[in-house]
Amino acid sequence: MATTSTAFADSAALPGTQTLVSKHDFSTLVSRVEAAVAQQKMGLVATASASAGAAGRGIKIPGNTVLMVFRNDYAVRMLQANVPAGIEAPIRLYVTENTDGTANLTYRAPSAVFAPYPSDKLHDMAAELDPIFERIARDAVGN
Repeated sequence: MATTSTAFADSAALPGTQTLVSKHDFSTLVSRVEAAVAQQKMGLVATASASAGAAGRGIKIPGNTVLMVFRNDYAVRMLQANVPAGIEAPIRLYVTENTDGTANLTYRAPSAVFAPYPSDKLHDMAAELDPIFERIARDAVGN
């Protein structure tokens, strides 16, 4: 089963950061995250991958992909509550390849992402999103 850590080895992680260790290889974990996002009825807004970009240039680096996840109804609520908070969406899920061939999934809880912004409505929305992102991570990493 997956283990969860709230900080990286270098202690540079921000509050609310969760890193789940999986037994899956990198590409499998990316696919599982995409499936879990769909299962939770969230939207995969975009992806970015330095390793895919490097591969296109003939350079091999460990796999990494950022999957950006949100949904329009939450975006509307977020912006109604606090326009400056819009810079935080979509929420990012980061898949990284380990030297042993497995991969990790790291994300920040929405409540931590939106905590700096003064709005009870925004904080309520973020609290709704926390269990959704927990399920996405758990389902993606699960055995």
